[in-house]
Amino acid sequence: MSRGTFVGFGFGPIQAGLMLCEAMESGNFGEYAVAEIDQRLVDAVRSNSDSVSINIAGKNGISTRVLAGIRLLNPQVTRDRGELVDAIRRSGELATAIPSVSLYGSGGEASIAALLAEAVGPELPRILYASENNNFAAEILHEELRRRAPRERFSTLQILNTVIGKMSGVISSAEEMLRLGLAPLVPGFEKCVLVEEFNRILVSRITLPGFRRGIGVFEEKDDLLPFEEAKLYGHNAIHALLGYLARLRGYAAMSEAKADAELMGIGRKAFLEESGAALIRRHGKTGDPLFTEPGFAAYADDLLERMTNPYLQDSVERVIRDPVRKLGWSDRLFGTMRVALEQGVEPRLMALGAAAAVSFALESAASGTTPREYLLSLWGEESAGVHKETCLRMVEESMPRLLPWRK
Repeated sequence: MSRGTFVGFGFGPIQAGLMLCEAMESGNFGEYAVAEIDQRLVDAVRSNSDSVSINIAGKNGISTRVLAGIRLLNPQVTRDRGELVDAIRRSGELATAIPSVSLYGSGGEASIAALLAEAVGPELPRILYASENNNFAAEILHEELRRRAPRERFSTLQILNTVIGKMSGVISSAEEMLRLGLAPLVPGFEKCVLVEEFNRILVSRITLPGFRRGIGVFEEKDDLLPFEEAKLYGHNAIHALLGYLARLRGYAAMSEAKADAELMGIGRKAFLEESGAALIRRHGKTGDPLFTEPGFAAYADDLLERMTNPYLQDSVERVIRDPVRKLGWSDRLFGTMRVALEQGVEPRLMALGAAAAVSFALESAASGTTPREYLLSLWGEESAGVHKETCLRMVEESMPRLLPWRK
């Protein structure tokens, strides 16, 4: 039975390789519309009969899947915007997948918030998956909507937060696509989407009376916060630690780390004895199997295998980019260290990863400042708290420990 139209916002790898892919796999939708402001991409997909190809990395190789019948619409174009508003009115499920929650309200009448405020009404129950990497994405989008229309207009719209551990990316080099044997989004187009086959996605519990999701593969949770923290302070933290140490080893691809027993051993030990130990103490009372020693060990081993999957073609450069954000006081490295310290766990290995990230940031900026000066400048007043000095000291003590790692 068709649940009407599935509407997406943003046509990046998560939208194409996860949301649309799973919506189509479900067989529960009659049509698919996506808001996308890159007119070249819109034109390319239309010229290919509204079809795209995505590449899916599994344990044993890469497969290609064709997604057909996807109508890309540019909300900055008057006619497209009208079609998009009509599609939203017919929709039962929607998904945002854009670079940042800060973009929900940007773009004037072409913004996501403006489109939803115009098209959504109380006559039809619908859900929206907020796929941005933010623990409060749903609340932020709700606030944007309330600035544009009365609360009653959205009484039957539930915006769901998500925990998306699916690794994905876009490759924009024709030479690299050819070398790897990857299919472009559209024949002749210079971009391709490569995603892993993993699809265990967690979403907020639906509270709309009688509503059943068309995308049935996602898993609902009453409280997403523990799992959001497992993603940030587990998955993201260890991925970063491995990436920054792999950079010192001179590796270009994350798959090269797989054969480095010392590096993978440190990653696993940090995962289990620092990140995992702290998160189990913090969230063990939830009763969820993840927050037990066997459950977290299985989680860690699965992720370490996926992080170094040679078919995912994940580069060290991609993993370590934007160290300023990743070294934030509440982000994956120091956020994990702080949670560990709060739970009585000494994060010596996470401090080593943080030191490697600081080293990269200072080298990239050609800065003559000390690690302490750099971090204090980066954190500003945000870092006021009992663990600031401990974090700084642990990084300073870890800097000499990086010397053996350098190629």
